[in-house]
Amino acid sequence: MASDELGAFLRARRAQRSPADAGVLYSGRRKVTGLRREEVAVLAGVNADYYTRLEQGRETNPSPQVLDSLSRALDLDPDAREHLYRLAGAGPPGTSTSVPQTVSPELRQLMDGYPHTPAFVLNRVLDVLATNTLAAALFSPFRAVDNLARMTFLDPAGRQFYADWDWTAQATVANLRVAAGFDPHDPALTSLLAELTERSEPFRVLWSTHQVRGKTREPKHLMHPDVGPLTLTYQAFDVRGAPGQQLIIYHAEPATPSAHALALLSSLHATTHARTLDT
Repeated sequence: MASDELGAFLRARRAQRSPADAGVLYSGRRKVTGLRREEVAVLAGVNADYYTRLEQGRETNPSPQVLDSLSRALDLDPDAREHLYRLAGAGPPGTSTSVPQTVSPELRQLMDGYPHTPAFVLNRVLDVLATNTLAAALFSPFRAVDNLARMTFLDPAGRQFYADWDWTAQATVANLRVAAGFDPHDPALTSLLAELTERSEPFRVLWSTHQVRGKTREPKHLMHPDVGPLTLTYQAFDVRGAPGQQLIIYHAEPATPSAHALALLSSLHATTHARTLDT
C-alpha cells in the first residue's frame, strides 16, 4: 500500500475530529479546525515524532496496536477502521484483492427468479456486472448502466433519478474509498478515479474528505420518469463464489405506492420489450 494514501487518510480524519469531541482542552485561538498532530499522538499514546512520520509517509509499518490506538483517537467507525488497516498493509491475511468480472450463470438464474424486484451485481469499484429485467427497467433513464459512480456524477439523469442526490453522492464516494483500501493500484479504479476527478467538481470535493463506508440499509429515494417516486429498501449479499462481488436486491414495502410503481414499471418494460420484438 502506498504510504501517501495512509498519510492522506490520517491527515483528513485528523482535520475532521474536533477538539471538543475528542475531549482535548485548549485555550486561545487555534490555527487548525481539527486536532493537531501532537494531540492525536497523545490521544493514541504514541510518540509525536512517530505519528508525524506516519502522516508524512516516512513510517510505513505501524503495528496493529498502534492502528487500534489511532482508530480510537480519531473515532473511526468499523468501515473506516478496516480501511485504515488495509492502508497500512495490515488487513486480514489471505484476503484476495482480485475480483471476478463475470457473473456466474447460477447467479444470473437466481436474479432472474426475482421478477418483481430489481436485482443486480456490483464489484468493489461499483461496476454493474449484471442486472435482472426489472433492474434494467429501473435504471433505464441512464445513458449507460455501467458504473454507479459514473452514473451518479457524470450522467445528467443522476440528479433527477436520485431524489436525495447529495446523500447518494457521499455514500458512493465512501464506497469507492473502501475499494481503494483493497487495491489502490487496480487499473479499473485508477481509470475511474481519474475520469471522475477530471469531470466532476463535487466528486473531487467529496473524495478529499476520505470518508469510508460500506453498503448500508438506508432507504433509496428515487424518481423514475415513467412511474414517479420510489422508496426502496435493499439488501446486499456477498457472493461467496466471487469475493468482491455483491448481489443487491431492492424491495418495496407491500401495498405501498412504491410497490404499485414497481409493478407498473415492470408492466411498462414488458410491453416495450414485446413491441421491440414485434418490429
